Amino acid sequence: MSLTHTLFALLHRDLLLAYRHRAQLTNPLLFFTIVVSLFPLALEPDPKLLTTIGPGVIWVAALLANMLSLEGMFRSDFDDGSLEQIALSPYPLSLLVLAKVAAHWLTTGLPLLFAAPLLALLLNLPSEAMGVLLLTLLLGTPTLSLIGAIGVALTIGLRGGGVLLSLLILPLYIPVLIFAASAVANSAAGFGITGQLAILGALLALALGLAPLAAAGALRISLN
Repeated sequence: MSLTHTLFALLHRDLLLAYRHRAQLTNPLLFFTIVVSLFPLALEPDPKLLTTIGPGVIWVAALLANMLSLEGMFRSDFDDGSLEQIALSPYPLSLLVLAKVAAHWLTTGLPLLFAAPLLALLLNLPSEAMGVLLLTLLLGTPTLSLIGAIGVALTIGLRGGGVLLSLLILPLYIPVLIFAASAVANSAAGFGITGQLAILGALLALALGLAPLAAAGALRISLN
């Protein structure tokens, strides 16, 4: 098989496995929906307050939903030995890791984009901020998946590595959270957002270039 066919076969396999385990597939989306929905109930019914905290609430929920599903990116392959076969493939492991990250984003990050506009209405976000919210999620959630792949690769061979995984990747998630929430908040207030979007794009480009290589190296260390 050619490299292209191998990448698409790996992507198709991961998507098919995710479809067969639909309970795990829906958990991040349900978590995201529940967390965002609870905030209007817990706070005062003040539209201005909801508009102010809305971008941060949505992005914190998206970040936590992403972390909830990270460990499954390589776990099943590690448990059944498939990960070793992938590592022994003649193709670059970094590209195979990128295919698995893409499958993770399609099953975890993409559904959040569809749910976010409805949840933004609960937080009284203005209509002009909706497009910016979707754009920040489109730029930010793949970055979260790419960064998360490094942490998962480092902790895949450890028992109870979930806490360590959170400690490793959470500091790296903070810049995405800050600039994404700031862009949505500035858009809702009528301020410029070019700088924040440019930084989010730069973070995504940097993660695309470096994260697969780092995750591939970490996997080789974990498998040895």
